[in-house]
Amino acid sequence: MFKKVFSSCLVFMICSNLNAQGSHVKVNPVNFSKVTINDEFWKPKIDNVATKTLQACIYQTEEKTGRIRNFEKVARKKGEEHEGIFFDDSDVFKAIEAMAYAIKTNKSQALMTKADEWIDKIAAAQQPDGYLNTYYTLTGLENRWKDMSMHEDYIGGHMIEAAVAYFDATGKRKFLDVAIRWADHFDSVFGPGKRDWVTGHQELELALVKLYKTTQKEKYLKLADWLLTERGKGLGVGYTWTDWKDTGYVQDLVPVKDQKEITGHAVRAMYLYTGAADVATYTGDQGYMKAMRRVWEDVVYRNMYITGGIGSAGTNEGFSSDYDLPNEQAYCETCASVGMVFWNQRMNNLTGNAEYIDVLERSLYNGALDGLSLSGDHFFYGNPLASDGRHSRKEWFGTACCPSNIARLIASLGNFIYGYADNKIFVNLFVGSETSFTLPKGEMQFKMQTNYPWSGDVKCVLGMKKKIKTAIAFRIPGWSKGIPAPGDLYTFFDDKAEKPTLLINGVEITYTDQDGYAVVDREWKDGDIVEYRIPMTIKKVVARNELKLDNNRMALQRGPLVYCVEGADNNGKAWNIVSPKDAVYTTENMDIVNENVVSLVSYLPVLKISDDGLSANTNSIKVRAIPYYSWCNRGSNPMQVWLPISLNDIKINY
Repeated sequence: MFKKVFSSCLVFMICSNLNAQGSHVKVNPVNFSKVTINDEFWKPKIDNVATKTLQACIYQTEEKTGRIRNFEKVARKKGEEHEGIFFDDSDVFKAIEAMAYAIKTNKSQALMTKADEWIDKIAAAQQPDGYLNTYYTLTGLENRWKDMSMHEDYIGGHMIEAAVAYFDATGKRKFLDVAIRWADHFDSVFGPGKRDWVTGHQELELALVKLYKTTQKEKYLKLADWLLTERGKGLGVGYTWTDWKDTGYVQDLVPVKDQKEITGHAVRAMYLYTGAADVATYTGDQGYMKAMRRVWEDVVYRNMYITGGIGSAGTNEGFSSDYDLPNEQAYCETCASVGMVFWNQRMNNLTGNAEYIDVLERSLYNGALDGLSLSGDHFFYGNPLASDGRHSRKEWFGTACCPSNIARLIASLGNFIYGYADNKIFVNLFVGSETSFTLPKGEMQFKMQTNYPWSGDVKCVLGMKKKIKTAIAFRIPGWSKGIPAPGDLYTFFDDKAEKPTLLINGVEITYTDQDGYAVVDREWKDGDIVEYRIPMTIKKVVARNELKLDNNRMALQRGPLVYCVEGADNNGKAWNIVSPKDAVYTTENMDIVNENVVSLVSYLPVLKISDDGLSANTNSIKVRAIPYYSWCNRGSNPMQVWLPISLNDIKINY
């Protein structure tokens, strides 16, 4: 009893100061609904999500699985059986969230009609007390809220995220009201002085902060903070799966504020730390801030792939030990890379430091984007960095979290491009787009034009009715400063800095480097043109010695993109190629399916073993490397990201 009273007082003291402290945001992201994307690289992908990807999600949800039928069964109240897996409701909600972004960006009336149809069925399945979960409603409501491993809170969190996105995109409240009733039900059962609860699959924490931001009701922020404080106290009981009994698997070994290293399931971890960073943003809690930095360094400095992917082990869908980053056996779940994008954005919000966007960009363009085929309707669950040719993209999965997750990320890209705080505009990602900023002295229209990531030239045109003094901060990519990623896990052979140049109306100017941003603070006038030119040099990457499987190997990077060699371009092979340290690469444009890409080519030694296996020789041939995200779109074939730098390091059984 004392514990509960103390917890109640603690949460009250923290949250009673919220209004006095105000927001601790260093960067406020510009909402997707205020950004129009016309980018040559991303717009086709966003359009693909609105058509091909979401149509695949809709087809699988309605026709091939029982996800929507479960909601219909609950509404009929006839005691019908539940179909599928107990957490399948979450995929419906993630798909609606992706629909919301697509409705706003693509103006699709058909998607709005479909989303409204689903929302009506969801609302009809909600219980009188606000509870909503088709699995427990169909199998027995008496068993609800007894097992922390059964994703009830995770499903509710995704429902809240979808409802907030749909409200932002359409202004319609029906789904938002459903989510609010669910959150109020949860709040009536759990919290200080009520029942303890540790979220088995974290997600609700970050969702409650979104609900707080939308409704301005502090009880949701308090509840998110309380859920974080529940972890690491031995309260996580009732787990039915063996894995769940390992509290490290669900990041429940120690309290969040005491955590120092990454453990367990990668997606759960990303959602937890995103939620913790969100709570810190609105409470200013230094405990969360310090813990997030410690864990972030553990992830990025010792446990992140060059692609920005995380979670090397398939056994726990997550982390094993430091520097354990196998390539062919890499798990690297698409959802984990999506989570890396979320978490690093929140860390940037908290600090205003560009290094978090560097990591975000790496995960976005490589680890996450690889999860979606160029056609938009096939998917990777895991994203290895090497393949013997047996990997293939799938139409769907039994556990189908990844398709709707990558869909909602790409459709919501507008959330990650721009930021604003303290009369300073932040340009975080270089994506052709238009937006506007409401500044103290008036409105500024901002139009960005670029062919990034193929070109580093960025042009911004400003529009305003009267002169406005403000600062504009362009991110200086770490790779342009000779740093592949924060920390020293990866380095370039040539770490020469090639910082961007910045011109205003054709005249090069000197800028200030502040926290990784090129900052110009001046009075702007209508029609001003800012040109930001980022060198796009081909870089050779090497890894720390502790990454044993990458010893005597190198990876290729140009701009934000990591490259790989694929059999489709190299006589059906990828494991017999040597890339010496002094190899010279040049760029060549090419098409992969319908995607225009910049490939890297070089004449490299290739090992050929005789048919009888008794002799071998090498000859120099033209080898082509393609962006990692684009591999396995021309059928299953061998692939490698890390290339041996000598013949001694080739795997003979290539």
